[in-house]
Amino acid sequence: MTKTWAVLHDRDARLCLTGVLVSGFGTSALWLVSGVWVKDLTGSDGLAALCMLAMWLPTLAGPLLGTIADRVRRKPLLIGGNLLMAALLPVLLTERVAVVLAVLLVYGTTGVVLDAAESALVAGAVAPSLLGDFNGLRTAVNEGMKLVAPLAGAGLYALWGGPAVALLDAATFVLAALLYRGLRVRGDEPKPPSRRTPFVEGARHIWAHPSLRPLILAGAGAMLCAGVNGALMYAVVDGLGHSPAYAGALYAVQGAGSVAVGLLSGPALRRLGGRRFAVYGIVLTAVAAGLRAVPSDPLALVCSAAVGSGLPCVLVAALTAVQRETPDALLGRAVATANTLVFAPNVLGLAVGAALVEPVDQRPLSAVLGVVWLASSVPLLQRRARAERIASRSPSDAKPA
Repeated sequence: MTKTWAVLHDRDARLCLTGVLVSGFGTSALWLVSGVWVKDLTGSDGLAALCMLAMWLPTLAGPLLGTIADRVRRKPLLIGGNLLMAALLPVLLTERVAVVLAVLLVYGTTGVVLDAAESALVAGAVAPSLLGDFNGLRTAVNEGMKLVAPLAGAGLYALWGGPAVALLDAATFVLAALLYRGLRVRGDEPKPPSRRTPFVEGARHIWAHPSLRPLILAGAGAMLCAGVNGALMYAVVDGLGHSPAYAGALYAVQGAGSVAVGLLSGPALRRLGGRRFAVYGIVLTAVAAGLRAVPSDPLALVCSAAVGSGLPCVLVAALTAVQRETPDALLGRAVATANTLVFAPNVLGLAVGAALVEPVDQRPLSAVLGVVWLASSVPLLQRRARAERIASRSPSDAKPA
């Protein structure tokens, strides 16, 4: 844990983590409340679901949006993006559904750009040996906010309605902008555009890199299975004989597992290397998903904690590898492209799970899911020897990703 403390003692890393914590609190609160708010305004479940879609949809344009983080200075981009959202969110006080959906679409688009800019900025500000610790702490902070912020947002909404939550989120963006203003960044000059199609260069880099491609493929497979697993949650709860509200307890335990593994990710990455860390996480989640076929309350709680602990492993390993193995001029596009490739399958998994959960019993479905989830580690196992040979000839980094 010594290097984890080193991250917390690094001024720029500490400011970035605090910015993630503050803005993540507001985002998690609004994420929950926006759907409830639109449902109360219209009575429509479909329009409420569109809120989630509007915030998530821009992720599909990650390769294009990530180009912005490579074409302008990243620190001013972080500050300006946060201030833009702080200025835009008060528009939600009109409480018009079309306005809410439009603002959420801008919210999601800005989030993709800011995430790429922050990841690229951190890669230049934090020592490569500490990137795994930083990304683990970032995961712990994000998951911690998902446990606390939705409850706070729901309470604020119950007392004063949606406008109060929008203003709270705007305030968190202002505070995040002030924190990013304090970053001491050197060499943050925009790079000249390439003659080739710029937004696809991040994808070319990932696909051609022997360490990054298998990690991204494994992450995409894991998130596809995670989507199916999420769609089965209420069927699992029903099989245990509980009301749907019991899912809240399972999600809370899952979030606690993610916080725990986030704190341990840095030391684990150094000890195991990125590939083994990812494989161990996939195996843990696969076994947990399969064991959900057994109707037992204690086992269900343990499995939720295991899924929460295992899933971030491949995500942290993949992001850390992208930051370490990508030239600075491509980093914004590479991060945004990696996020698109990894997280887009989650929605497909949700759709597949939703289609299967009604006609197929949850127990055999969970058992099969565990086997499929385990298979998502195959890209890592197949290419490990080749990647290690190439990495051993590279002077840039001691550990294989």
